Amino acid sequence: MDRVIDAEALPYRPCVGIVLINAEGLIFAGQRIDSPVPAWQMPQGGIDEGEKPREAALRELCEETGITADLVEFVAKAPEWVTYDLPPELLGKVWGGKYRGQRQKWFLLRYLGTDDQVGIGTDHAEFSRWCWIGADEMIAAIVPFKRAVYEQVVGMFRSHLR
Repeated sequence: MDRVIDAEALPYRPCVGIVLINAEGLIFAGQRIDSPVPAWQMPQGGIDEGEKPREAALRELCEETGITADLVEFVAKAPEWVTYDLPPELLGKVWGGKYRGQRQKWFLLRYLGTDDQVGIGTDHAEFSRWCWIGADEMIAAIVPFKRAVYEQVVGMFRSHLR
């Protein structure tokens, strides 16, 4: 018998998200390496103990894309934290079952490098492929349970995006 998990009793995992745009205003999208179906997303990840969100964003960007801080320019920070809940089928299965979803601080960064400087084959590889896409394509490509978050984030940074 499956145990019933009270999602309301669980906290949100503190996390950052990165909207990385190129000179044309297109967004970096990576295809998740661990998904049986094509699942695309923007770089994101947890905030370590004692780490500031902006530091976490730069660390996560490097860990997932190989892009170092000297190759990006800070453009904007989301004015508020954005949350999402895991769907029931994932609750209790990811992040050791300790969280109900994520509480994310999003950053908009402009990529100053060239495509050949992107290296997704990192020690913490999360993506099997990557590309630059438009904002509406990014929203359409994200897994359904994160779509509202992506709509909110794209809305916050829309003036910078294509």
